[in-house]
Amino acid sequence: MGKRSIWLIFSMVVIGFILVGCASEPDESGAEGNGDGQAQQEGGDLVIATVSDAVALDPAGVNDVPSFDVQYNIFEKLVKHDSDMNLQPSLAKSWETVDDNTWQFELQEGVTFHDGEPFNAEAVKANIERMLDPEVAAPHSYLLDGVEEVVAVDEYTVQFKTEYPISGLPSNLTHPVGSMISPKLIEEDYAAMENGENPGSVINENPIGTGYFKFDEWNTGQYLRLVKNEDYWDGTANIDTVTFKVVSEDLTRIAELQTGDSHISNPLSASDVEQLEQSEEMFVNQQGSVSLDYLGFNMEQEPFDDKLVRQAISMAINKDEIIDGIANGYAKKAIGPLAPGVADYDEDLTGLEYDVEQAKELLAEAGYPDGFSATIWTNETRERLDIATNVQAQLKAIGISIDIEVFEWAAYLEEIGKGNHDMFILGWSNSTAEANNGIAPLFHSDNIGPSGNRTFMQNDELDQLLDEGLTEIDEEERFNKYQRAQEILVEEAPVVYLMHKDYLMGVHESVNNLEMLPTKMLLLKDVTIEQ
Repeated sequence: MGKRSIWLIFSMVVIGFILVGCASEPDESGAEGNGDGQAQQEGGDLVIATVSDAVALDPAGVNDVPSFDVQYNIFEKLVKHDSDMNLQPSLAKSWETVDDNTWQFELQEGVTFHDGEPFNAEAVKANIERMLDPEVAAPHSYLLDGVEEVVAVDEYTVQFKTEYPISGLPSNLTHPVGSMISPKLIEEDYAAMENGENPGSVINENPIGTGYFKFDEWNTGQYLRLVKNEDYWDGTANIDTVTFKVVSEDLTRIAELQTGDSHISNPLSASDVEQLEQSEEMFVNQQGSVSLDYLGFNMEQEPFDDKLVRQAISMAINKDEIIDGIANGYAKKAIGPLAPGVADYDEDLTGLEYDVEQAKELLAEAGYPDGFSATIWTNETRERLDIATNVQAQLKAIGISIDIEVFEWAAYLEEIGKGNHDMFILGWSNSTAEANNGIAPLFHSDNIGPSGNRTFMQNDELDQLLDEGLTEIDEEERFNKYQRAQEILVEEAPVVYLMHKDYLMGVHESVNNLEMLPTKMLLLKDVTIEQ
């Protein structure tokens, strides 16, 4: 793993303009529920019908949104985002730089983990050291690269000593890499590792954090239930329990909303929006995002090791057809890896335009005048299946014959991490809304495989630009580096940059105060259910 850290740029770019441009019911965040003025009540059991089960509950063990959705409610970090992606205190009440290479965090006092263990500076030290431990091999530990030492100054003061200035460290710690786990549980997990168990084996069985919900039960592939933490340090949640119920079929999730068996369908396919908007029992929660949906190539497999082939496929795909026909317009066309609103996004970037005839010429130049056969892998979401089918049809125009293979979510991530695929469909939520986190996890050679670089891209110039961007203090110079990185990624075409999709959820009318961040994380503490 190279020495890389994520820089905070201007304390994050405000992405409110993304939200303003999205029409929804009742508003962009869905924070008002059905808006009928009925009194809100505490208690109740919130059921979220979700397309995929969590892969693991150890924050150091996975790098996928379904897992983070659950973990977000169990574990807290030192710092968190608000709905405008501004940094806010969480387990740390304040932070400052002591010198160029030292960040100091003042911690909340009197906080305890779900097992009664105290939260303090030693707990922070234990957690960060575990995330950096090569034996644990956290896939997102790159967010902590450059951290050399964590020092417990006193019970409620902790310092991060870094190899070089990392102005973005507080932002990095909003990511699940900064999740705080009970130190006692960490000790038990290490003991299990000494007995031959995999990292995270104990934590996955009974995850213990400081969050407003506690782990209760996990029936793998069926449901995962959390219960209210009655001893939460910052005001308890309104609802009693949250159940993440695995319902892979889109239409079944809609049916469960109608019957009241579920309160939220996450996600909601764009093709189902109209049905919900016509219902008096349901509404659509819409959230602009800083995400990227893409069709990736395995750059180690022939013929995708040829840039001309990748460019040809990119130019043969009409993205508007996918956005209008599959996303129903609830997305913006992607030109490169970054969404508008991400720090150092290049608004003048020129992408590979749709041009079937030019695509045919590029294929012929690459030695495939009659095309070839290949396979697209995807998981079982209807939208990704629809995208795969659409791409299959479009690529026939340049002689490429496509088969589609569908995987269960956890198996899908595992298999594409191994590199046995030709092409695959996936997305990236960019949890810090800045340039490096939108590029490095997907394309830096340090992250090849399960860490995120599933195209197996290796480009020395790109790696150098990303590494230099992290340590560049001058704003203009930093932008220049990320601008060039975006140009390389368009030219090399490791993926087809499809769209920056709005996040859609179907919500039952009884749900109030539901909110989703532009990073896709659900905020459930203030949710109420009208009884």
